Amino acid sequence: MDDNKTMKDFEHDIERSFKVLKEGDIIEVTIIGISDTEITVDLNYYTEGIIPLEECSNDPTFSIKNDVNIGDVVKAMVIDSENASGNVILSLKEANNILIWDELKEDYKAGTVFQVKLLEAVPSGVVGYVKGIRAFIPASQLALQYIEDTQSYVGMTVDAVIITVDAREHKLVLSAKTIEKERALAQKTQQIGRLAINSIVDGTVERIESYGAFINIGEGLTGLCHISQITNKFIKSPKEVLKLGDNVKAKIIQTEGDRISLSIKALMEDEPDKEAESYEIPDEYSVKDSSKDESPFAKLLKGVKL
Repeated sequence: MDDNKTMKDFEHDIERSFKVLKEGDIIEVTIIGISDTEITVDLNYYTEGIIPLEECSNDPTFSIKNDVNIGDVVKAMVIDSENASGNVILSLKEANNILIWDELKEDYKAGTVFQVKLLEAVPSGVVGYVKGIRAFIPASQLALQYIEDTQSYVGMTVDAVIITVDAREHKLVLSAKTIEKERALAQKTQQIGRLAINSIVDGTVERIESYGAFINIGEGLTGLCHISQITNKFIKSPKEVLKLGDNVKAKIIQTEGDRISLSIKALMEDEPDKEAESYEIPDEYSVKDSSKDESPFAKLLKGVKL
């Protein structure tokens, strides 16, 4: 048993002695020690490897005490195959600069959401880091509305997704606006789902198009009253009946996803047709003598076979 163990150790030592590390090699190593200034790794080699603090990450928020742990298996690039102390010097960030782009491409396809701390304001945007790579968020992609004062966002942490990943140009662009839009839509859809069909709402006309009027019904919700649902009369344009700022009552007739369909006409259907009620029959077609149930028009039809 002991002889077998010794033989295995001997074979392992021989394997290490034949192993040759060259500058530029990217190898998998295990972290066996952490200090304030460096990480010590097991190379499965005749000597240990050292990763200096400055070779750990491009991300200025990186913490050697918090972001790595003993036992972690990481990939690092050999930048000095043997220094004056006989150690191999490696770089996590150089290996990351090469290997991480394939991973970032997969994150882009999957729509992975990252929490990004914004560290710097630059012309037309802000900068943070994702997986050790410098990432840019344009001002137009920071929020639902365009942000003029990007400096006010420095120090904030935002949720963002990748919208551009270019390994050749080392270009990584993110969007926080995309996440905000998705969340706003989900919230709006939930609100709409709670609306009751056939309920009556008060609203304000906020936009008029050729096909109908958009009515703000409160709580950030707007519904469309199609031109055919505005009035019982035929109209060529909603502007014949409505104007911007009008306060109206409408019935909710349908909800679908983030859409609300309204009807003003539905509230008029039970109202009596005043024009029909006030219509008077011309004298020439009315019965002069109520004792005779016959009008001039009835006489005209006498003898006519229908």
